Amino acid sequence: MSRIKFGFTQGLNVARLGLDETQIMTAAQMADRLDYDSVWAMDHSNVPQWKNAVVNDAWLMLAALGAVTRNVELGTCVTDAIRRHPSAIALSTITLDRITNGRGVLGIGAGEAQNVVDFGIEFSKPVTKFKEQLEVIERLFESSPDNKVSYNGEYYRLINACLQAKSIRKPRPPVYIAAGAPKTLELCATYGDGWIPIGYTPELFKAHANVIRDHAKRLGRDLSGFQFANDVDIYFSDDGEEAWNKMKNAVKVSLYKPELLKVHNIPQSSEFDFRKYFTEYTMDKPELMEAMKKAALQIPDSVARTAIGVGSPDDVIEMLERFIKAGTNHFIIRFWGDGYFKNIEMFGKKVIPYFREQERK
Repeated sequence: MSRIKFGFTQGLNVARLGLDETQIMTAAQMADRLDYDSVWAMDHSNVPQWKNAVVNDAWLMLAALGAVTRNVELGTCVTDAIRRHPSAIALSTITLDRITNGRGVLGIGAGEAQNVVDFGIEFSKPVTKFKEQLEVIERLFESSPDNKVSYNGEYYRLINACLQAKSIRKPRPPVYIAAGAPKTLELCATYGDGWIPIGYTPELFKAHANVIRDHAKRLGRDLSGFQFANDVDIYFSDDGEEAWNKMKNAVKVSLYKPELLKVHNIPQSSEFDFRKYFTEYTMDKPELMEAMKKAALQIPDSVARTAIGVGSPDDVIEMLERFIKAGTNHFIIRFWGDGYFKNIEMFGKKVIPYFREQERK
């Protein structure tokens, strides 16, 4: 077995617990000691569902994590391509890579309404803006005072522009793209060094990984070394059934998307407009989340349970193996349940060693 990477994201799970920056730094230090490969930070302005959450700036948080770790890669999961100018994203990525001695990763997606609408930022044509951002960032990664670059897009322009810092990692820091729809999967194949989906079953993961491979083949891209990452949920518990019953509705909400319904032949609710939810859900519109929860209940338990690891370390290993067979080679984990630090340690001492041993065989 080739090496499988393991990391965790300090995202909605950490927000729900109300953990602060000191606790997040402690978790990253644990990862550094326990053979994890990566630590990721959610890049949100807020999380409407949990008012007591502490939501810090992802890039500043990652810089702080870089100062207290030595081994793990550090990335955003994910920065959205709406709130920040691509020049700021490119320079933040290079700076993170430099101050962590080559451990910075840019995770980037098209964005979502909850992070932009409340702040007066227009959320229109996100995929078109996303494509332009990726093109601008790529050019700026290659720029220097002796290689100034220009770009003339619908939303972004560069006029003999350059950055004056080069990354430690060559030829650039890796770019992982959050994608789950036809146009963004094509962008992932075109510009990405990795892919970060969220809310997937093994069947949907395999189908979309093949879409990326098909686009890459058409483009003549070699995907050796490409990171087919996967943001997955894990809930350690002595009672797997009890844990599943606690998590299943939330898992179904995470999974609910047109692409998953299509792969699993599940009819889409005529009363729920997924596009409206994606483009309008903010802190002032909780009714859209309630509508999403209601629609998601139609996903069968048998489908939803394949997407989460609940129970013992052996149960979690079984889930991870399903995704490895589907093509995952880098897991980005969200730990749920009681004992956040205990869960990080359990995975690091019981699950990662199992796969490292398989790799040696």
